Amino acid sequence: MSRTRVKFCGLTRPRDVAAAVEIGADAVGFVCYEGSRRFVPADQLGPLARALPPFVTPVLLFVNADEASVARALDAVPYATLQFHGDETAGQCARFRQPYLRAVRMNEGVDLLDCEHAYTSAIGLLADTPAEGYGGSGQNFDWTRLPPAAARTKPLVLAGGLTEASVGQAITTVRPYAVDVSSGIEDSPGIKSVEKMRRFFAAVRAADLSLQT
Repeated sequence: MSRTRVKFCGLTRPRDVAAAVEIGADAVGFVCYEGSRRFVPADQLGPLARALPPFVTPVLLFVNADEASVARALDAVPYATLQFHGDETAGQCARFRQPYLRAVRMNEGVDLLDCEHAYTSAIGLLADTPAEGYGGSGQNFDWTRLPPAAARTKPLVLAGGLTEASVGQAITTVRPYAVDVSSGIEDSPGIKSVEKMRRFFAAVRAADLSLQT
């Protein structure tokens, strides 16, 4: 069965990391942007990431961070994938020699295929809702503005306001490689609900199954 990967993002507590792993998340995201209510300081990243077993990927999210800040985070989690949400150029994203995802704010006029050409070194693109806070808005964007799967050359991670109620339709419409959820599995910013995580994950698997029938 074709499987949509799942990333739970914005985790701040060891208990939520443990729950994400038990539920079956493929990746867990930690926000390294001080302007976020889900911000995790560099000295707390190591203990959180050490709870992850092999084959569950830690992802460190940055917004226009200076090189020293990224280096400190990588000292704590040297095997992480990076995720850039600001105005970083392809060269700025690639200079750390780590696998990285480039977030694309799907404003009017933005063409995802143009971004694929601009960020050839990225392992994938993350399509997100435009928001002043660089993600975590809890709002969807118009998924029909994304190019069809056959036209895309890089794995697509779909984000932006996904919930257990909407992720099935999102997968059916977009056919993403992965889905990324933060506010849709929370009781409050940075505080995850185990039950919401379970229901979200179950909705993803149900959508995958429906596409096979």
